[in-house]
Amino acid sequence: MTTPSVRELVGGLPPEGLPAYVYDLAALGEHVAGVRRALAAPGGPELFYAAKANPDAGILRAVAPHVHGIEVASGGELAHVRGVLPDARIAFGGPGKTDGELRAALALGVERIHVESPYELRRLAGLAAGEGREADLLLRVNLAAERRGAALAMAGPFGMDPELIGDCLGVLAGAPHLRLRGIHAHLASGLRAEAIVRQQREILAWARPWLAAAGVARPEYNLGGGMGVDYGDPAARFDWPGYGAAIAALAGPGETLRIEPGRALSVHYGWYVTDVLDVKRAHGEDHAILRGGTHHLRTPVAKGHDQPFEVIPRHAAGVPSLARTSVTLVGQLCTPKDVFARNRPVEALAAGDLVVFQMAGAYAWNISHHGFLMHPEPAVHYLS
Repeated sequence: MTTPSVRELVGGLPPEGLPAYVYDLAALGEHVAGVRRALAAPGGPELFYAAKANPDAGILRAVAPHVHGIEVASGGELAHVRGVLPDARIAFGGPGKTDGELRAALALGVERIHVESPYELRRLAGLAAGEGREADLLLRVNLAAERRGAALAMAGPFGMDPELIGDCLGVLAGAPHLRLRGIHAHLASGLRAEAIVRQQREILAWARPWLAAAGVARPEYNLGGGMGVDYGDPAARFDWPGYGAAIAALAGPGETLRIEPGRALSVHYGWYVTDVLDVKRAHGEDHAILRGGTHHLRTPVAKGHDQPFEVIPRHAAGVPSLARTSVTLVGQLCTPKDVFARNRPVEALAAGDLVVFQMAGAYAWNISHHGFLMHPEPAVHYLS
């Protein structure tokens, strides 16, 4: 939904100020505070924000007062988050960590390192011993668990098979600088509340006896993120109250549960705004060519969906226009894949009108291929 405040701001942007991102930081903060309240039942999980969804400094500052910490997945994200939020609790995950990144995690006081393989653990042990630093870690397991309804299955390079994770115990026995705190498992993304609870129940059923046999007291379980959002229905929301009640009921005595959503926290509080450069008919279909493109907003082409949008008329007389038709919205790039939405109904659309794409607060600008054709970067505006 494009709010009145967003409409007012974008209506005053000149063509040379487009494309632009608009973030409603006040509304984002209120939303994350509501999520935190939904998780506040006894046994409810700690809430970490996955910076990969949107690491914009304004977004991080808006989210920080309402979460327990931030999850990062690279040395670059680690340095950025530590610079923006010097006192934040940080968990560092992701496959393919370099020695330099592991050294940075040790030096910058990362609270938890999520270890992805026995080899990564051996390297971390050597670095910690060589530099005289200690580290608390979770071992990431990749279970063949229930993934029905998932938008993305986190298989392949993510974490360790259950048969492989046992190899880590021997490394830990000879690594006094490292402390095993628990298990990390993020198996799939794009799930409804009831599906994600079923999956997290499976994770706990496997991890509890494994950690007990490993002698871990007061175990921690990072259950990942993956809370689904619906690009086909911008008004729909993840059922945080239902999820909060269900996940709290799974907690056992002395355990710490933790989740690390990203998209489901920030996606609804960002908009990508641009204008129509031209409209024309090609091979029997109407097309609108927009300033900018998927090098600014990669989400629709990456996920294969139509990005929801609203048209704000502001065209001059005598320009090319369409009425009561279906139109495909494309950008300026020299590729047929530069598509925001295909054959979507519009009442009217003309060169000069604004197009406001909703649900652009996550995996949008930060995941896009910025340099292709060297177009200008979008401006950024904040509502707070």
